[in-house]
This record gives sequence, structure tokens and C-alpha cells, in this order.
Amino acid sequence: MIVRVNGNEQKVESGTTLADLVGATRGDASGKGTAAAVNGEVVKRSEWPTTRLSEGDRVEVLAASQGG
Repeated sequence: MIVRVNGNEQKVESGTTLADLVGATRGDASGKGTAAAVNGEVVKRSEWPTTRLSEGDRVEVLAASQGG
């Protein structure tokens, strides 16, 4: 199925969870320093493993960064 991740179409397997996608996108499944939203709604990190993605979902994955 196709979802949009940070504005780009991405093919994922049916049954993919938000945790799966964040791990694949960030290369780190822990999610530390990362926030995620599905269809404009922020999802708590504790809910990522049970949040299953659907065809056409819009996912935003944001990482904290240091700056000065």
C-alpha cells in the first residue's frame, strides 16, 4: 500500500505499524528524540506499536536536533 511520509509517497506492507515506519525512516526503532503524526494528529510514542497504517495515510516523522 502507499502512504505519504514527510510529503513523499512510500510503499509499505499491509499491517505496517507506525513503529515499523519510524524505525525504517530513522534507522532507530527506539524513537528517542522523534515525534510522529498520522493525518495531522500527533501519536504518543507508546501507541506507535499498535498504530497500524492505512492506504493513503499522511505520516510526518520529525527528529529533534541541536542548534545554536
